Amino acid sequence: MDVLAILIPISLVLGLLGLAGFYWTLKKGMYDDPEGDSRRILRGDYDDNPKQ
Repeated sequence: MDVLAILIPISLVLGLLGLAGFYWTLKKGMYDDPEGDSRRILRGDYDDNPKQ
């Protein structure tokens, strides 16, 4: 039972970190146009080797 006293807070912290990361990606706009990204990659003029 002592292990639960350690594992429960660790799991809560990891869950909150995951939730914070998800909200951060929402705020950055990473999910704004997933449909457009999937269509752009299928176009014929898509560049497989972009310039770096």
